[in-house]
Amino acid sequence: MSIKDLYSSGFVERNQGHFAAIVRVALSDGEIVAEEQLFLQRLAKKLNIGEVAYAEILEDPTNYPINPPTTYNRRLERLFDLVRIVYVDLEVEEKQIVMLERIAVGLGFAPSNVGYIVQKALNLVSEQEMDVHAFSDEIKNMNR
Repeated sequence: MSIKDLYSSGFVERNQGHFAAIVRVALSDGEIVAEEQLFLQRLAKKLNIGEVAYAEILEDPTNYPINPPTTYNRRLERLFDLVRIVYVDLEVEEKQIVMLERIAVGLGFAPSNVGYIVQKALNLVSEQEMDVHAFSDEIKNMNR
């Protein structure tokens, strides 16, 4: 197996783990509504998730581990994707917040302040149309 093959498989596994975490959040309220389905389809394409893997992840997202990113910026990007799926159907349920907090800890955010980070992230995404760069900047500077 070449180095390229190792890198490619690791890249695929990270993307699948990230996508599975988002599916877990989408399913945390018991169903995937049409708007969430469209978001998941677009995200799967962006993450290079094939049709077979897409169907398997939707079937049981718990089969895929959360692969925490090594950089803070990547953690923020993943948190942004997770929070956006919560707001796709415009209804935030307590179960979704709990799932977000659990996954955020899995991504590497400190358990002691993960509730605060998730709440700030939810507020940012709900208030305005925001891209990942503005979101990251706001989270990084939320204590100013």
